[in-house]
Amino acid sequence: MLFFYYGEECPHCHDMMPLVDTLIQEGIEITKLETWHNEEHAKQLEGVDKGRCGGVPYFYNSKNDQFICGSAPEERVRAWAQGKELTEE
Repeated sequence: MLFFYYGEECPHCHDMMPLVDTLIQEGIEITKLETWHNEEHAKQLEGVDKGRCGGVPYFYNSKNDQFICGSAPEERVRAWAQGKELTEE
């Protein structure tokens, strides 16, 4: 499963939201979870982040444990959504 963790007032999250919405419209299933005002989502993020990023936006692919910290180029987010191996940036 694909997850996009974001904060309601986070400007970087708002920058990434149109791309996430486009991927969803293209048929890619991404669960969007707001973490700044939802304690349950914040705890879930803490569990999957494992101290790797420590914030949002945070993209997480539970099938292969791939993640992206922060804003990222469209090509990288698409590769993440397709389950491709991500290289370090």
